[in-house]
Amino acid sequence: MTDRRDADRPIYTCTGIRALEAKALGGPTRPLMQAAGLAAAEFIRRHLPDTAKRVLIVAGPGNNGGDAFEAAMHLRRGFLGIDLVFAGSRDALSPDARAALALWTDAGGSLLDEIPPQGRWDLAVDGLFGIGLTRPLEGRFADLVRRINSLGVPVIALDIPSGINADTGAVMGVAVHATHTMSFIALKPGLLTLDGPDRCGMLEIADLGLDTESIKPAPGWLLDERCIRAALAPRAQNFHKGLAGSVSVIGGAHGMTGAALIAGRAALKLGAGRVYVGLLDSDALAVDTVAPELMFRSASDAIEPATVIAIGPGLGTGAPALALLGQAIASGLPMVLDADALNLIARDASLVHRVASRAAPTLATPHPAEAARLLGTTTTAIQSDRLAAARRIAQSLNAHVVLKGNGSVLAHPDGTFRINPTGNAGMASAGMGDALTGFAAGLLAQGAEPSCALAAAVWLHGAAGDALAQAGDGPLGITATDIIVSARRILNRLMASPHPA
Repeated sequence: MTDRRDADRPIYTCTGIRALEAKALGGPTRPLMQAAGLAAAEFIRRHLPDTAKRVLIVAGPGNNGGDAFEAAMHLRRGFLGIDLVFAGSRDALSPDARAALALWTDAGGSLLDEIPPQGRWDLAVDGLFGIGLTRPLEGRFADLVRRINSLGVPVIALDIPSGINADTGAVMGVAVHATHTMSFIALKPGLLTLDGPDRCGMLEIADLGLDTESIKPAPGWLLDERCIRAALAPRAQNFHKGLAGSVSVIGGAHGMTGAALIAGRAALKLGAGRVYVGLLDSDALAVDTVAPELMFRSASDAIEPATVIAIGPGLGTGAPALALLGQAIASGLPMVLDADALNLIARDASLVHRVASRAAPTLATPHPAEAARLLGTTTTAIQSDRLAAARRIAQSLNAHVVLKGNGSVLAHPDGTFRINPTGNAGMASAGMGDALTGFAAGLLAQGAEPSCALAAAVWLHGAAGDALAQAGDGPLGITATDIIVSARRILNRLMASPHPA
């Protein structure tokens, strides 16, 4: 099982949210709709300019529209001018949404069919579609989304920006660009990965008074900095390097030695006691002048002294690489698989079986193209449902897996998952994956439980990039070497801080 100490913000898929609603209520959903509307109204008020006078609310044909009707009632009582656009049919509404609309009209509220072309508002509210959207927006609905995006005012999305698939984060044709999103009940994967983070803006959760974990335990959680403490404990004064383990990085074929060096440096800087680098390129230098603490071996001799193996950075896919991968799999040591190690496994079903049958823990760090090779599909298919892809790889390899990308998805053999919120576009540069591999191996070597080692490595990797960007050293021009130094600083700061209650 995965360790829950590092994450207590639950994530549910659409199916899970529907099950929560059904178990929590056991009947009409109107009390929940009322709670959502009140929470939305309070959220909107907090983000309105002090001089605000008028708000545009666009309500859709489903229960998301019902939430918008409820919010409109509360805002109107606060003497705000409300222009409410209803993009649906009263007769087609659910009973609860119809009741909310009736309250609005009975109180004297009016409905508009379209967004007035010359209207002026201080804020717009997107209540078109919630989590149930499964097909691309077209026609009138697509036009409304484009119009909302063109208003030039802050946009608050209710539950999820309309046009975003709540399970995958994919844009369904077009999608609202929200400045703020209030997610009802719990987080959804689509808010956190692929295109979701670019569309939802600042994110807040309204649990609507539901204790979700007591109703239906969550399958996933959002990573935060507590994953660091879950992975490592502060060192005792009576400590020596043997207690911090030994990492062997296997890779570095001709022309790709830099990948192995980056991974080795990353493991070293995050605290591994010893780091060996086994290079396939026999003509490479025998010392890293940047990190002379790294110890070099021939690739075939580097496995023996290790307590953890990281294999793949710059490995290549020829016969020598395949033989080394076989040695690593058979070693019985904890192992991190990356890059060409994953590409070799993707070519050979027997290797998949051997990895899955290992007693020692395995971590894997594919990017979408590597994930596509492992699953025999396309990168587009992987990106269309990142959570499902990560879970499939975790099950097939019996491994703790991170599918890298915007909102990296971590999946575990028990079916649980985590999503990482850290990182930025400046990290789209060469060597970043090698640094992540080194981080994970270095934490494993120091005794971190495998799922915690991967979680901490992924969160810290992204947080290091964010810190560089915030300091003005990014996002443009961030390098993997920069990430290593930044991550070490963050790790030490968090380890030195008091343990959270």
